[in-house]
Amino acid sequence: MTTLLNQQPRYLQLAQTLINEIQAGKYGIGDLLPTEYDLCEQFGASRFTVREAVKRLVQMGLVDRQAGVGTRVRAQQAVSGYQQVMQQLGDLQQYTADTELDIVSRQTIEIDESLCGLLRATPGETWLRIEALRRSGESRYPICVSEIYIHPAFRTVENVGSATHEPIYTLIERQFGEQITEVQQEIRAVNVTGAQARQLNVKARSAALWICRHYINRRGEVVEVAISTHPAERFSYSEKFQRDWRPV
Repeated sequence: MTTLLNQQPRYLQLAQTLINEIQAGKYGIGDLLPTEYDLCEQFGASRFTVREAVKRLVQMGLVDRQAGVGTRVRAQQAVSGYQQVMQQLGDLQQYTADTELDIVSRQTIEIDESLCGLLRATPGETWLRIEALRRSGESRYPICVSEIYIHPAFRTVENVGSATHEPIYTLIERQFGEQITEVQQEIRAVNVTGAQARQLNVKARSAALWICRHYINRRGEVVEVAISTHPAERFSYSEKFQRDWRPV
C-alpha cells in the first residue's frame, strides 16, 4: 500500500496543467479557454474543482473572466503582484495558503490611547503585536507589510514561527477552542511610510492599499486585528456581488 504525502488538492493539479498549456502556447494571449462544462468533461472533474482551478489562474493574472464571454488568456507568465479574489471567508484561508507570512518581530505591548479605537481595547491591556512581511511566489519583493494584534487572552498562541502559510486566527481557534464567526474589513488608499518603503523596496509616500481586518468571535469580541499595507502595483482586490432577485 502506497501513502501519498503532501498531495496537492485536485484543483491545483488542474490549474498547473492549464498553466503548462498556456505557457506551451496551446492557448495564446487573447484566446478563450474551453468552457467550464468542457473542462469538466476533459478532466473528469466537478464544476467546483474546475472553478477553483480557473480562479487560481485569475489570481495569478494569467486569465480573466467576463460574464457572457468566457475565460480569456491575458498573459503567458504570472504577474509580479498578487490579486486577491474575495467571495467568502474561505478565500482568506486560500490567500494565506498562496502566500507566506515572514515574521519580523513578536512582542507583548501595553495598549495606549492611540491604539484603543483601532483595537477596540482598553488602555493598559497587554496585546501580542506581530510585525511581518507577506510574500508571494510570483513576486520578487514582499507584497505587503503587516501589523497583527492578538487579544490578551490569546497572546500565548504557539506555532507562529519565522514563516507560516496558516492563518493565525485558525491557530487561535485550534489552540484555545475559539471560533471566528465574522471578519470585518476596511480598505483605504494611503501613502507608504519611510520605514515601510525600506521593507517593501518602494519609494516613500508612494501609493498603497491599507487593509484592516477585525476577526470577531461568537460573543462579538475582537480576537485579532490584522493591518496590511500593499504597494499599489503589487496587489489588486476583487469581490463578486450578486443581485438578490426577489419577486415584487
